[in-house]
Amino acid sequence: MKKFSVATINLFNLNEPGLPMYKDTQGWSPEQYKRKIAWTAHQIDLLKADVMAFQELWHANSLNEAFKQSSMAGGYQLLVPPDATGKKIICAAAVRQGIPVESVEWIEDFPDSFVLGSSGGDAQTPAISVAIKGFSRPVLHARVKLHPKEAPVHLYVCHFKSKGPTDLFRESWYNKEVHGPHHAALGAAVSTIRRTAEAAAMRVILNLAMKNTDEPVIVMGDINDGQGSNTQNILTEQPGYLFGDAKGGGDTALYSAQIMQEFRDTRDVLYTYSHNGMKESLDHILFSQEFYDQSKKRRWLFDGLFVNNDHLNQDDHKESGTNVHGIIKASFIYRPLATGI
Repeated sequence: MKKFSVATINLFNLNEPGLPMYKDTQGWSPEQYKRKIAWTAHQIDLLKADVMAFQELWHANSLNEAFKQSSMAGGYQLLVPPDATGKKIICAAAVRQGIPVESVEWIEDFPDSFVLGSSGGDAQTPAISVAIKGFSRPVLHARVKLHPKEAPVHLYVCHFKSKGPTDLFRESWYNKEVHGPHHAALGAAVSTIRRTAEAAAMRVILNLAMKNTDEPVIVMGDINDGQGSNTQNILTEQPGYLFGDAKGGGDTALYSAQIMQEFRDTRDVLYTYSHNGMKESLDHILFSQEFYDQSKKRRWLFDGLFVNNDHLNQDDHKESGTNVHGIIKASFIYRPLATGI
């Protein structure tokens, strides 16, 4: 392929009508479901990306129906786990027909080499141990062949723990009188620790795939944290960007499509989420040095970022059928460094 594009979409709990989700025992009504499918199908038509990553999918039939109602019906291979029957949230993807998918898996458990524990490091710092063994939303890992002359691209679709405070009142240790006044702070801390652990486990997985391999990698999804957050910094290893041609790149580094686009814009206007008047980017497209313009190992050239966030102005997403996250799409041109620019 001379050109290709990837996109990431949080589907805002796409499930079959009437099935329970979280504390909502009624789920989507038939009318709400109809509007939601129609809106999702329209977004698929607008994107026409070669690879689409999805988060917050519950039921495979719902995603199938959205593609069926789009103009892209039959044009994609849907990567959905066999147990996507509306009982849990999963990550999924769609790959345009004709692009070989060499392997696909969903990663639930953290790697064996993932350990979070420390005696403190110095005499006055207390010991810490975090006992967490897996992702709250399994990570989709597929290997897709985007160019016949290049190695398959490792595609990862992830969805990390939200910033919302974790409910703790069901825990055996919880005492309403003692812990109740602090439930928001304690719950938010648990969510943050879980999200940080997921980012670190994802980084270990990336290291195993990337270190000394020169295999291209794209990570997409809702990491529930913004540009420059600790979550993203762990994922990307915070590479430098401003290098002369063919001077940059890092073996295990990931580069942000958002940052690449900001270098081309006169000001930062990119956001994918709005809450209580605060706008930030929670949805990200990250890629290895093979897709970074100034890398000494460049194979593809970044060709711009598209952001669809107008629907975030909708007041009632459940009734309008819209999503609560913006949609982002990044494009690339096949232009290995050796051929010149």
